[in-house]
Amino acid sequence: MRFSTLFFILLLAFLCLTLAQGAYEDCCLRYVAPVKRSTKRTVVKYKRQEVDGGCNIPAIVFITKRDRAFCANPKEQWVKKLMIFVDKLARKGPKKNI
Repeated sequence: MRFSTLFFILLLAFLCLTLAQGAYEDCCLRYVAPVKRSTKRTVVKYKRQEVDGGCNIPAIVFITKRDRAFCANPKEQWVKKLMIFVDKLARKGPKKNI
């Protein structure tokens, strides 16, 4: 009797901890330092992270050709310049091989 009660309490505690975790948000927790020029050339798009829910800092999330992401401070000058560069690339469209 004691074992089954103890087992039930442990199972209940485990379930509560699992449910308390909730949905995991993919947020930036810190910014990177200025990145190398070669890394900047591989950026193909970006998205903005606003402060809401589990995301505690505003950030720009840059995505590279190899689908890697890094977070940058939107107030920094190099970030603004890189965003402008990526916007220009997006307007040109993908390169076509003929």
